[in-house]
Amino acid sequence: MGSHSTSAVTRLAVFLASFGYVGYFPVVPGTAGSAAGLALFALLHWTGVPLLDLAVAVVLCAVGVWSGTIAERHYARDDPGQVVMDEVVGMLVTLLFLPFSWRLAVAGFLVFRVLDVIKPYPASRFDNLAGGLGIMGDDVASAIYANLLLRAVVWTAPGWLR
Repeated sequence: MGSHSTSAVTRLAVFLASFGYVGYFPVVPGTAGSAAGLALFALLHWTGVPLLDLAVAVVLCAVGVWSGTIAERHYARDDPGQVVMDEVVGMLVTLLFLPFSWRLAVAGFLVFRVLDVIKPYPASRFDNLAGGLGIMGDDVASAIYANLLLRAVVWTAPGWLR
């Protein structure tokens, strides 16, 4: 492959890893990526196709591993701030298979952001994985924690969803 095709692949990977350049938001790009993930979740929910959330989360996770690895090389650093595909997938996983309400979606956004920042064990261990796997792994783990916390709220206080 020539350098032109390589740079085209890099440009595509950066575009995807930054979720259409959302990751270039000038302040708190991870929060902007999470907001984009929440918007994507709302769009997927609106379609009324029950397993579409899961299918999109799985595909975007794979895309994030591939594009994140290339983006790390492009930016010459681990987990660059411009890469927000992990936050987008994190929001989808946070809200996966939960009953829909805007209150729960906003709570999910807040809980995921906190857990993504503090990365409770063993989520923090995924940071040690190489490339896009490390980028995506800690956010998916934090999102699973967020999903479980939201499930506990739904189970113990179902009226809170209204």
